[in-house]
Amino acid sequence: MTGLVIALLLATLTAAAILLSARIPLRAIAPVAAALLLGLAGYAWQGHPGLFGKPVSADTGQAKFDEALAEKRREIGERISSATKWLVVSDALARSGNTKDAANVLQSGLRENPRDPNLWVGLGNALLAHGNGTLSPASDYAFRQALTIDPQSVSANYFYGLALAESGQFERSRDMWLKLAARLPEDMELREELIRNVALINALIERREAMSRGGEQAP
Repeated sequence: MTGLVIALLLATLTAAAILLSARIPLRAIAPVAAALLLGLAGYAWQGHPGLFGKPVSADTGQAKFDEALAEKRREIGERISSATKWLVVSDALARSGNTKDAANVLQSGLRENPRDPNLWVGLGNALLAHGNGTLSPASDYAFRQALTIDPQSVSANYFYGLALAESGQFERSRDMWLKLAARLPEDMELREELIRNVALINALIERREAMSRGGEQAP
C-alpha cells in the first residue's frame, strides 16, 4: 500500500500547486479533483504498488555467441585444416562479445588462405554476428566468395541460405536450400532439416502474399 499512499500524497501536492500557481477558486476545484482521482483509480487498477522494486540493468547491446550455429558450421563444413586455427580463435573472441576482432581474425586468415571457402563462410557468419544478425554487404560478399570458390559447398549454401532467410529474402533462401537438399542423401539429417525449413519458408511467403493482397483490397 506504500505506493498508493505515495501516489495519493503526490496527487494532493499537485492539486495544491495547481490551485496556488493558477489561483483557481475553490468552487472550480471539482474538475481538477476529478482528473486526479481518475489517475489514482487507474493506478490502483493496473498498477502494482505492493510489489517490491526490482533493479534492472541496462542492455549493453552485446551480441551473444551462438554455440549451436558454430557447432553446425563445424559439423557440416569444416575439417581439420589450416583454417581451423583461425576459426577457433574467432569463436573464442565472439564468445567474449568481441565480434569485431572475431571478424578481423578471419580476415587475417584469408590473407594467408584466400581460397579457403570455410574461412569465407566463417567471415560471413562473424560479420552477421557483429551486425546483430543483419546481412550487410560485407557479409553477403563473404558468403558469395565462398560459393565462387566452391559452388557445391554444403556449408556455404546452408549458411548463406540461412542469412538470406533471416533477412527476409525468402525466395532466394528457398531456392538455394532446395538445390542443396536435392544433392544430399535422402537419409541425411541435414536434408530433412532443409525440407522442413523450406516448408516453413513457403508458409511465410504465402502469409506475406495474403497480407499484401488484403492491404491492396482495403479501401
